[in-house]
Amino acid sequence: MRMLRLLCVASFVALGLSIPGAEAAPALSDHYKELYFDAARAGRTDLLGGMITDGVSVDERDSHGYTALIIAAYDGQRQTVEFLMARGADPCATDLKGNTALMGVAFKGETEIAGLLAGHCDVNTTNKVGQTAVMMASLFGQEDVVRLLVQHGARLDIADAGGQTAADLARAQGNPAMVALIGRLSGAESPKSPPTP
Repeated sequence: MRMLRLLCVASFVALGLSIPGAEAAPALSDHYKELYFDAARAGRTDLLGGMITDGVSVDERDSHGYTALIIAAYDGQRQTVEFLMARGADPCATDLKGNTALMGVAFKGETEIAGLLAGHCDVNTTNKVGQTAVMMASLFGQEDVVRLLVQHGARLDIADAGGQTAADLARAQGNPAMVALIGRLSGAESPKSPPTP
């Protein structure tokens, strides 16, 4: 059913037509928003371009606070991320929990997209529980992303709201290789957990 909806929107865009009702209402219908985010998820820049031309804000948000760029990044759609950024999308936007697209690609291991976003955003931004993109990458064993983020200035000594650093999170996951990598990158032999009071 989603594919059928995307095909309908694609037909309107290809013919240079506006989507019925898209201009009439000051706010987007839930259905039209859903199509916009489905297009981002599917990497359909042709549809996104037409919808943006029709007046959809490039940084339109869904009920979770996700933008099309956050969704495209999370789904590994590098070309769509670039397309949206070229049209003014905020690569550093946060969702309702304070997570960024960079945090999403960090834990998924999307190294290319992480590199693209890290060049535009503060890699040490924290979400509402104090976690950074490098913490997400270390938690999910994404060594290449950890290296890339450190090259872009990610700090390995930041602690989240629970007092955990990237090394602590890797240790809690039973990932000694990640703990050792963080140790090498931070210049310590083996990063230690902060002492408990």
